[in-house]
Amino acid sequence: MEFSRPLQMHYRPRKGWMNDPNGLVYFQGYYHVFYQHAPDFEIPWREPFHWGHARTKDFLTWEELPIALYPDRPYDCGGCWSGTAIVKDETLYLFYASIYTPEGADQIKQTVSVAYSTDGIHFEKYANNPVIACYPAEGGPDFRDPAVACVDGRFYCVMATGNPEKRVARLLLYESENLFDWQYSCILSEWKEAKFAECPSFMQVGEKCLLTTSVCNLDETHFFSVMYGRFQDGRFYPEVNGNVDKGPDQYAGQVFTDHKGRNLLITWIPGWKYARFAEKDIGCLSVPREITIRDGKIYGYPVEEVRHLLRDSDPAVTQTDDGFVIERTLRDPVIHKGKITDLKILRDEYIIEVFVNGGETVYSALLC
Repeated sequence: MEFSRPLQMHYRPRKGWMNDPNGLVYFQGYYHVFYQHAPDFEIPWREPFHWGHARTKDFLTWEELPIALYPDRPYDCGGCWSGTAIVKDETLYLFYASIYTPEGADQIKQTVSVAYSTDGIHFEKYANNPVIACYPAEGGPDFRDPAVACVDGRFYCVMATGNPEKRVARLLLYESENLFDWQYSCILSEWKEAKFAECPSFMQVGEKCLLTTSVCNLDETHFFSVMYGRFQDGRFYPEVNGNVDKGPDQYAGQVFTDHKGRNLLITWIPGWKYARFAEKDIGCLSVPREITIRDGKIYGYPVEEVRHLLRDSDPAVTQTDDGFVIERTLRDPVIHKGKITDLKILRDEYIIEVFVNGGETVYSALLC
């Protein structure tokens, strides 16, 4: 498999490591995408994470912009980790996990900080960062990835964490009136027999809400959950739950609502398993998938702007009597079983995304 060939349909920076998509937002005529980034190395952890930055008007032509966030303050010198974006009063706010190791400590501390911009390119960090300085009793040391949203006119921040003593992964809820002063509210949602949650998204969809997160199980396996349901009295009550992308080579999906009212999901391909697979980083962002709820199911299908790239077949995909197989060169094939009424494929060099039955099931895979 030739990994040096440039991707045509998936965004990745010109150089350096990239992983989680962050701060997905529509602002001043552009879709802005931020991402965890090591600008000087092709493999992670050689330097603290930054926030890389790109923008597009059509998800086809991308403009790579200057790095948005540098780990240059005492409270984030260990890295600017994942978070989200929100627009208020013509200003773009970035909320991120600010990481540092206190003097004399042997464990990193994970806090929440904010930066803001009026042009969407140059960002100033808030003078009184961090805005959330420690986790509450319901949380634990894994306390990161702020997801900020406005629901019924009030600002909320969902924090991903876990409680080691109770062996639960949790999403905790904070509230604010001004985006700077946050008060802890309650446990929004939780999963038993798990280590921690990561990379949540939270947004209002009509009279209800959409909540997503990645959950790390006790055995280190992960699953990505997309939930739609009621948000009432600080608690989320899922009514529809789906694992939209079942592909083995994706992680850290984030959903945002654009100016057209579409709820768009972008994930990181291929995920942490292949952090050192190649000398050159092979990470990229998935094409945006529009999340819809139909007939009690959650669907993820490529956004309209890129649907002309879909194909009905690909040499790596073989249909069978009861499904299909995605062949990979160095690993076991990906096998799907189930009735197929529609199959669409997006292939970009060594990346493949397969959409089953209008996005009822999605597979993102690295063809190696």
